[in-house]
Amino acid sequence: MLALMAATILSASGVAGAALARPVDPEGDPGSFRPEEILDSGHRFFGSISRGLGKAVEEATRRWGEPNGYILGQEASGAIVGGVRYGEGTLYTRNAGQRRIYWQGPSIGFDLGGDGDRTMMLIYNLPAVAKLYRRFGGVDGSAYVVGGIGMSAVTSNGIVVVPIRTGVGARLGINVGYLKFTSRPTWNPF
Repeated sequence: MLALMAATILSASGVAGAALARPVDPEGDPGSFRPEEILDSGHRFFGSISRGLGKAVEEATRRWGEPNGYILGQEASGAIVGGVRYGEGTLYTRNAGQRRIYWQGPSIGFDLGGDGDRTMMLIYNLPAVAKLYRRFGGVDGSAYVVGGIGMSAVTSNGIVVVPIRTGVGARLGINVGYLKFTSRPTWNPF
């Protein structure tokens, strides 16, 4: 697989960076997921792309600690300057169990192409599942032909969502946009 990931931009360095970074507690929070648990789920879900996934989870854990939720799902997106993204998956939390979740959102920037992705989203500082149903803004960038893996971060009111995507398609660009999470599917990205 050709992986030409040349520009994965972490909005975390600007919007959600050091202010929300926290050290990892060696004992672990009983409401959070250890990196090993996330990697095990990710390996089963993503399959052979485990090396890139491991590095992305390691970097997210270094920046934000242990997530207290995560999503495994699929999404599709496309852009010609302006773009849209639609996805669906399962949200996993310790205190609220599993539930179906959907996301969509627009973007605008220097962006061209389309892709289909398997997506893992690590969620930090989620006080309740209902707090996830809102817009999370951030910056995203990618450059690949055929396939690649990338990580970005979006934030809202102290909650950080870190999408880790492995995709098939062709994409080049940088954009700003948001993800809106819902409990039901919708075609309206706004």
